[in-house]
Amino acid sequence: MALLELQGVSLAFGGLKVVHDLDLQVEEREIVSVIGPNGAGKTTLFNLITGIYRPQAGDIMLDGASIVGLEPHQISRRGISRTFQTLRLFLNMSVKENVMAAAYGHTRAGIFRSMLRTPGMRREEREIEALAHERLAFFGERLMGYRWDQPAFSLSYANRRRLEIARATATNPRILLLDEPAAGMNPAETHEITELIAKLREDGGYTILVIEHDMHVVEGISDRVVALDHGIKIAEGSFESVATNEKVVEAYLGLNTAATK
Repeated sequence: MALLELQGVSLAFGGLKVVHDLDLQVEEREIVSVIGPNGAGKTTLFNLITGIYRPQAGDIMLDGASIVGLEPHQISRRGISRTFQTLRLFLNMSVKENVMAAAYGHTRAGIFRSMLRTPGMRREEREIEALAHERLAFFGERLMGYRWDQPAFSLSYANRRRLEIARATATNPRILLLDEPAAGMNPAETHEITELIAKLREDGGYTILVIEHDMHVVEGISDRVVALDHGIKIAEGSFESVATNEKVVEAYLGLNTAATK
């Protein structure tokens, strides 16, 4: 049984089909990359999985149980966490506070326990701070030491990307959805983020579904690649088979390769 499975998922906005009859499986501890040109439906796919959109047809299952109809926070509690194509950090909060903020949504302390600062609430707060230290330590010196108390806006762009991933891991997810984690990075930073994604699987034990335009990253991390075009899956398989697929080349370049032969 796949950890995450989409069966015949479809969504349209008015008369525009953005995802159509999509089947997708992600096995435990697998890295699957989703590629496709702009407008292919990749981020919409993430929004469907995380409950921002509800499919008009089909089902989405996590570990065999449907998550369709659940609110985003309920899906997060089930074990799915994500990053965004456009960074959504709390820029005026510290690096450590950004990570702690994600974990607070999974605590047992309610508003009254928090207001009264009960022993149980203070214990949970210490546990959350320790969790934040652990998650940040995973990223090495980039997010360690004096950086913990720095505001997020003081970080470089690449480190902001790392912080968003660190925050996503603070909910103890089973599967991470990474939306263009290498976007806007230079070649050296791109190489580092490629190594980080592999480390998240190997050392962190995460299952990863990633959207990425940089083919060097896709080639370096993927067990499987899924190509979308206008919300339809046009290819799936190894990086080599998908990258050379005629439908994929046509989708990216606008060329009918068969007609040019």
